[in-house]
Amino acid sequence: MQKRYTILGLQKLLFSYLNTKLFYSKSRLIRFPYDIRNKSNIDFGIGLTTGVGCRIEAFPKIKKNIVLQFGKNVQINDYVHITAMESVKIGNNVLLASKIYISDCSHGSYCGDENDSPPNTIPSARPLFAKPVLIEDNVWLGEFVSVLPGVTIGKGTIIGANSVVAKSLPANVIAVGTPAKPIKKFNFETSRWEKI
Repeated sequence: MQKRYTILGLQKLLFSYLNTKLFYSKSRLIRFPYDIRNKSNIDFGIGLTTGVGCRIEAFPKIKKNIVLQFGKNVQINDYVHITAMESVKIGNNVLLASKIYISDCSHGSYCGDENDSPPNTIPSARPLFAKPVLIEDNVWLGEFVSVLPGVTIGKGTIIGANSVVAKSLPANVIAVGTPAKPIKKFNFETSRWEKI
């Protein structure tokens, strides 16, 4: 039989569990260390589980708004960074691997319109720009995935490791690359993932 935790590991787990039940009662387990900023603007959903080193933050334009929402049974692994200014919604049963970045905002706008931020301005001084992010139910994001502002990821979609999701993706596809593009779609008639 393989040991899962050392004595120290069990102590850390117990401390994280007690802290979770005390401060995040609807969550399953939020592991230490973590960095949660502006907790009052975050809906932690039901049954949230995190790995170590996660940074979860909300910086709403309107102080009382909930701008980051988790659904039921969301599982986040180690060193995930999620930031929300306008709206980041993560659906039910979403699985996030480690070292993922999800954000609805950036320093400046680069859309090719009259609101663009010129490169001769200091990046940290550029006005913050935000577009909502929606990650629907049963989505799985692989290791090192980045999800950028304005993106919707459809139900049941899988994003391969190291991908950058810069544009919205439909439901029930496997997408990879930079920018992430669908390479397979699930066929419900044959119950198989088929190449696109």
